[in-house]
Amino acid sequence: MTELTEQTTRRAVLGGAAAVGAGAFLAACGSDEPTDSTGGGGDTSDGSGDAAAGGSLATTDEVPVGGGTVFKNEKIVVTQPTEGDFKAFTAVCTHQGCVVASVDGDTIQCGCHGSQYNAADGKVKKGPAPKPLAPKKVTVEGNNIVVS
Repeated sequence: MTELTEQTTRRAVLGGAAAVGAGAFLAACGSDEPTDSTGGGGDTSDGSGDAAAGGSLATTDEVPVGGGTVFKNEKIVVTQPTEGDFKAFTAVCTHQGCVVASVDGDTIQCGCHGSQYNAADGKVKKGPAPKPLAPKKVTVEGNNIVVS
């Protein structure tokens, strides 16, 4: 009887540790921080724009030429493939719905399962994503970027 109790207790402890580890992993995938084109975390927007209502999402200075910025709270990624040419896409990966992690040069990266998208047109460069990122309408007003 003692052996069964020890095994049951050991299983309960290991199962609990595995659940905690999985929770920490999932929490890491759900960060609300926008990331810049280098993939480093950091809020590059002042948060004053209301993208959902058609307000300014960012300024043109916040989106590097040849790169982009992920706005995780708004679930939008804005890129600037060439100077003055701004593109925007939903930041929700078409594989399993994770918000993409970063823009590295001409590639939008999803940190969950390794999908990659072209920063100029949102098309899949590397799966497992089955479809491109949905495009959003971008308007530049002065140095403000409005996405709708």
